[in-house]
Amino acid sequence: MNRVSFSLVSERQRLADSLRYCSKNLLLDYGVQLHGALVKMGFSFDLMLNNDLIDMYAKCGEMNGACAVFDKMLERNVVSWTALMCGFLQNGNAKACLSLFCQMGSSSVKPNEFTLSTNIKASGVLSSVENGMQIHGVCMKSGFEWNPVVGNSIIDMYSKCGRINEAARMFDVMPAKSLITWNAMIAGYVLAGYSDKGLLLFRKMQEHGEIPDEFTFTSTLKACGSLGSVGGGTQIHGFLITSGFPYSVKTVIAGSLVDFYVKCGCLVEARRVFDLIEQKSVISWSSLILGYAQEENLAEAMELFRQLRERSLQVDGFVLSSMMGVFADFALVEQGKQIHAYAAKVPSGLDTSVSNSIVDMYLKCGLMDEATELFNEMPVKNVVTWTVIITGYGKHGLAKEAVGLFRKMLLDDVEPDGVAYLAVLSACSHSGLVEESQEYFSRLCNDKRMKPRIEHYSCMVDSLGRAGRLNEAKNLIESMPVKPSIAIWQTLLSACRVHGDLELGREVGEFLLRLDGDNPVNYVMMSNIHADAGSWNECERLRKLAWSKGLKKVAGRSWVEVDKEIHFFYGGDDTHPLQEKIHQVLMEMEKRMKEELGFVYGVKYALRDIEEESKEESLRVHSEKLAIGLALVRGGLNEQPGKVIRVFKNLRVCGDCHEFIKGLSKILKLVFVVRDATRFHRFEGGVCSCGDYW
Repeated sequence: MNRVSFSLVSERQRLADSLRYCSKNLLLDYGVQLHGALVKMGFSFDLMLNNDLIDMYAKCGEMNGACAVFDKMLERNVVSWTALMCGFLQNGNAKACLSLFCQMGSSSVKPNEFTLSTNIKASGVLSSVENGMQIHGVCMKSGFEWNPVVGNSIIDMYSKCGRINEAARMFDVMPAKSLITWNAMIAGYVLAGYSDKGLLLFRKMQEHGEIPDEFTFTSTLKACGSLGSVGGGTQIHGFLITSGFPYSVKTVIAGSLVDFYVKCGCLVEARRVFDLIEQKSVISWSSLILGYAQEENLAEAMELFRQLRERSLQVDGFVLSSMMGVFADFALVEQGKQIHAYAAKVPSGLDTSVSNSIVDMYLKCGLMDEATELFNEMPVKNVVTWTVIITGYGKHGLAKEAVGLFRKMLLDDVEPDGVAYLAVLSACSHSGLVEESQEYFSRLCNDKRMKPRIEHYSCMVDSLGRAGRLNEAKNLIESMPVKPSIAIWQTLLSACRVHGDLELGREVGEFLLRLDGDNPVNYVMMSNIHADAGSWNECERLRKLAWSKGLKKVAGRSWVEVDKEIHFFYGGDDTHPLQEKIHQVLMEMEKRMKEELGFVYGVKYALRDIEEESKEESLRVHSEKLAIGLALVRGGLNEQPGKVIRVFKNLRVCGDCHEFIKGLSKILKLVFVVRDATRFHRFEGGVCSCGDYW
């Protein structure tokens, strides 16, 4: 009898060891075989083995199997509950983890430090500070608050929930601080945007004799990158080299180094580190690719992306979304389509976030049909999805359609957030839908989940201002509960110029100059108002004042894609190889427009202190005209009627260029789509989609 008992005990232990081996090495098939074996051997209700089975199934990502074992257990202890909670959390289902914790509260089993820390982590993942605080309260009552595992989780939870002060208080009162504790607090500061505090804590940690590990270096490099501290980051890099730290084989640190150098604009150093990495992670690849793209070295960015695709690495949704973001900003249609085609072939391409980025890319490239088609095909639409399409329709001047989409979103039980409200308010303001603006602004004010931000008030000021209701707009600014921003006063000043209200414009402008006297935009806006009113002396005084302060406005820049190559132009640019042909074709177009349409230059958009002929010449070299000129030189004049030419500009298109492109679309029977800093303009048959309301 004793021999039989001993045999069963040893067999039981062997099964337990084997299951733990399967958990560690993710051997699901072998684990399933062991499950069948222990059932045949009569261990179906063995508490220890069932706990090991739950852990094995969870670690292998088979949560249905883990739940099935848990549900059949006649007896459960704290390990049983905690193993299943850990499984839910590790497999990305933090809500199920917290739900199981609530069920456990109804049982006789009490949580231990691992149960509590797991659910505190789940609260952090969900940014659910309410749940996290409740569990923190349980920890305080049960005495687990001072347990290092629990304390570290509390710091991490508060940091992820945006409660950095509570995280710091917990850190300060912890009696014993391990390296994990220091790392959690440093990471928390960096996440919250207090990178300087994170670096100070890093120095304090070293003074306490703690030796940093790869997680410490990852956070501190991120801090240096966000601060643009080249010196701090290079010191850390130097320490890694001199201490013999094998960063070239530590993919997390190597990726952080590449990201740091990219954010500081040191692409040569970033590439040097990247080339040294033995096992390049997706983070390393994506950081360098985005770095090249942001520096406008798009050829190198695309070449690196091609190399990444050839590797066995699985490109994640973040990389795809980030690449789409770059192509959207520069309106690179062909490259965007290539990434869309690639995304359709990989699992991460099914992520809602990726689809959102693709829709956004098509909208920013002016391809409304493609964007709408993809939006309609998406099986899952979140509030970001709706916000992207509403924003796109608004920028294309389709405000009524944007309002319709917002209403459909509400009917689909998708709760709008602050950004969604901003999208519909912006759409209404751009198209003069004042009543609709007031309706949705009122709805926002009555929404108990949020409060209107300065951006929402700015949209309302824009709506009222465009409609000529300038005093109402001014009263709204003066009565709103949030502090007025520079931008909202600039919005009102712009409306004063549109409606020729020199008196109010002067009042607002003088206030802006006192408030923000080193901003060149304010001088330009005030100068323009006085120029429109014929107050040339005051216009000249403002220009000289700005010049004496060394202020310069942002240079206008436009770009156009011709034969899959991007061409950039600045105002007055004479560096393009085809500049002579560009000027020649523009002068030919001007001549035709004068003869056929009676076109006259809007010389009020030019500088005052030059001759009339020179004014026309200065207007001819505006960046958007140069971009259009190149498109015409490179075959645009031979295109069939209805052909679309797309041009993109970093600033608002000026009035003269707006009239010029309208006339050009009429005489050439071509469609010109121009994306400026605020919206899209579709010029066709001598008419613009904005209705001259921009």
